[in-house]
Amino acid sequence: MMWIKICANTNLEDAQLAAELGADAVGFVFAPSARRVTAAQVATITPHLPASVECIGVFPALTAEVIAEMVGEAGLSAVQLHGGVDLTLLRAVKQILDRKIKLIQTVHWDVESGGDDADEFARHLREIAAEGLVDRVLIDSKTVSASGGTGRTFDWNAARAVLAESAEGLNVIVAGGLRSENVAEAIHRLQPWGVDVASGVEESPGRKSPERLVAFLRAAREA
Repeated sequence: MMWIKICANTNLEDAQLAAELGADAVGFVFAPSARRVTAAQVATITPHLPASVECIGVFPALTAEVIAEMVGEAGLSAVQLHGGVDLTLLRAVKQILDRKIKLIQTVHWDVESGGDDADEFARHLREIAAEGLVDRVLIDSKTVSASGGTGRTFDWNAARAVLAESAEGLNVIVAGGLRSENVAEAIHRLQPWGVDVASGVEESPGRKSPERLVAFLRAAREA
């Protein structure tokens, strides 16, 4: 069964609806973004969500201590490190949060490089796998101006070859420009463990569209 995360939630209504419709996880963005929230805001949402739904914080490159403090205040069950691959930070977060909190490491595919960063992308995947600290990596699109929430897909064909060679032992979550119209194609091409969507199910930044949520979840499940 495909694992599905609905990310960039900013209010209780949207997070509850995602959970009711069958999402496996809801995400909250603590990085600079039009959808940015605070730990205090998220703390008013997470207690009202089913225990079966993962509550994931998307963090920039903060210190492990600050991340741990925000996790506790917000009531999160998982951390997604989104500020680039920093193995030192990954180790520190793992040590502080121990096994109680799941970790996801984001690896970015630069959609403006023409594939020139494929070797670096592959190296990051191999390093993460070798560390053995996380079993989930999220592949997201990056541009010069944004490292997430771009609404743009990356080169799935090029990425498929790299993932086949370098992501052994990792559960791959695909993000970046997904929507109900293309998520099935992404799943068929990349065979990921999970998918992640934010802007593709919005009616405006930070506000979900119930119709798009329904359509996306159905398309991902049926794929």
